[in-house]
Amino acid sequence: MKLWEKGINPEPAIIEFTAGKDRKTDLHLTKWDIVGSMAHVIMLHDVGLIDNDEKNNMLKALHSLFVWDEEGSLVIESGVEDIHSQIEKEMASILGTTGKKIHTGRSRNDQVLVDIRLYTREEIDKLALLMSRLFNKYQSLSEQYKEVLLPGYTHMQPAMVSSFGLWFGAYAESLSDDIALLATARALNNRNPLGTAAGFGTTLPLNRKLTSELLEFDDLLYNSAYASLSRGKVEMAIASALASLAQTLSRFSMDVCLYMSAEFRFIDFPDEYVTGSSIMPQKRNPDVFELIRGRTNLIQILPGQVAMLVSNLPSGYNRDLQLLKQLMFDAFEGLQECIEIMLLMLNNLKIRKNITENSIYNTIFSTEEVNRLVKQGIPFREAYKAVSDMVRNSSFSKTVLSDYVHEGSPGNLCNNEIAARFNESVKSFRNKSAAEMAEKLMCYVR
Repeated sequence: MKLWEKGINPEPAIIEFTAGKDRKTDLHLTKWDIVGSMAHVIMLHDVGLIDNDEKNNMLKALHSLFVWDEEGSLVIESGVEDIHSQIEKEMASILGTTGKKIHTGRSRNDQVLVDIRLYTREEIDKLALLMSRLFNKYQSLSEQYKEVLLPGYTHMQPAMVSSFGLWFGAYAESLSDDIALLATARALNNRNPLGTAAGFGTTLPLNRKLTSELLEFDDLLYNSAYASLSRGKVEMAIASALASLAQTLSRFSMDVCLYMSAEFRFIDFPDEYVTGSSIMPQKRNPDVFELIRGRTNLIQILPGQVAMLVSNLPSGYNRDLQLLKQLMFDAFEGLQECIEIMLLMLNNLKIRKNITENSIYNTIFSTEEVNRLVKQGIPFREAYKAVSDMVRNSSFSKTVLSDYVHEGSPGNLCNNEIAARFNESVKSFRNKSAAEMAEKLMCYVR
């Protein structure tokens, strides 16, 4: 079954190629296709296109399909092109002629658009919850180890005094930027395309503001032609936010791999959390963080992939856009998996203390020696020259964290201020599931 059938049997190879992986990937959208259809039915009744009995029967049938999906018994049958066709087929099977009215006033274009936006909103909210857990973990570790000194590196060379508190806190603040970007992407995504049909509106008297309220969109996508143009544009915003988060995870993972190496040994994990070698008995490999680094590096390519798909498309719907779905599905799934395993690893992290007692780090206190001379009234450049002459042969007085007083330094981490900024962005994520939405819409059965 195809929603566009006209009584002509298409060449099977054409159907196989154009459907691509939709029969599998569309299952991500099933519950939201049903929820969107429930809101559409309520609206059709509101504008007088179906009567009350038809509305009630259609809502009950759609809810039963939702339950089937949750039970795993709703599948895309052989010969059915996609999930939208399957649901319409099921509705006709349950309700006959009434079930066939489900497509009144909409195109598969705006149907797919609303499904994707609802799915994406849910995935963004789920990701934000995971990001909150990771943020809280970073902040907890930052506070727990804020007095444990750590050599700070630039150009892969020992540079200045740092601390584990500063290191963990840096990644917490990085997440605060990431979640702010994700909140912005969510706002762009959370506008209703339903009712724009194939991108040119419809002569039927639809109430698009009603479906926006029912589906808890912030606003409409007003211009019907822009609804089609927005596909790819909103994915680009989301892809950029996901890539930013991926970069944070990737760089932290690189730090972990480095800090676990035999030359550093700043941190470690229990034997159960590292892997070994088939030939070298001594090996303790940070495979988890290497894979996080690799997977998140690939996600950082996502904005470029989206751009290449949409950059030269004419206005209106083009089948190229079908390929966007799997890219976004994979990115959300990959990031969620990476954060979950990272949380597991961080819960078992071992921190080495007294690292800076090693004589190879004597020189990291030289900048503080310059600052001590500056406090005595010596011009900075003269102090710098004097200390640089001493670097080769001298060790310097150890710096204590109380010497750092300005905001954001190792002695004044400002974790509360960073948390306040993060939590302000978290307010943008409302975390309502498809099941909750479906139950709410069933209240319109009267």
